[in-house]
Amino acid sequence: MKHFITLAAVSLVTASAADAAIITLDFEGIGNQVAVGNFYDGGLGVNYGVEFVGNALGIVAAEAGGTGNFTNAPSMPGILFWLDGPATIMNVAAGFTDGFATYYSSIDQPGSISIYDGLNGTGNLLASLNLVALGSQGTPGAAYDTWALIGTSFEGTGKSVVFGGTANYIGFDNVTFGSNIPAPGALALIAAAGFTARRRRA
Repeated sequence: MKHFITLAAVSLVTASAADAAIITLDFEGIGNQVAVGNFYDGGLGVNYGVEFVGNALGIVAAEAGGTGNFTNAPSMPGILFWLDGPATIMNVAAGFTDGFATYYSSIDQPGSISIYDGLNGTGNLLASLNLVALGSQGTPGAAYDTWALIGTSFEGTGKSVVFGGTANYIGFDNVTFGSNIPAPGALALIAAAGFTARRRRA
């Protein structure tokens, strides 16, 4: 079992814009082991009215100068993870409908996603997803090299998402709400990442 964190220098990256109609959070520009907090709620990122509560952190891949033990994420080099507790929470005060999707990576620990119609993981449970361990392809210096897309449609209006899993052993990227698949371009990005990884190993 390998942690997400490895020893390397801290790095900041430039934020990129997500699709305007279907919102996708790519966690670029937050920094390495920096609290996500209000980054997407009037902070330094695009203001989507999205707040991450408590322990949610951005992390940058070691290959880009950060401490993240991962590669092949759909939008490199930043992802979402946390270092303490069994879960982290995303609040969307204005609410979202239709669907939710994300990519995740976990070598040997399961995870979960729960969508609620109240803030902070309260109210009615609208949908839940079980995340299985994905294993590793054994990329040197980046054990978290396998990513899976998971999503769901639901009825009602979601206002919070609880990301569950073992702290420092699961990560998320391209978190999308308003659709049960990521914004256009995300699938192409993950395909390109996989192609690049195959070329490196050839």
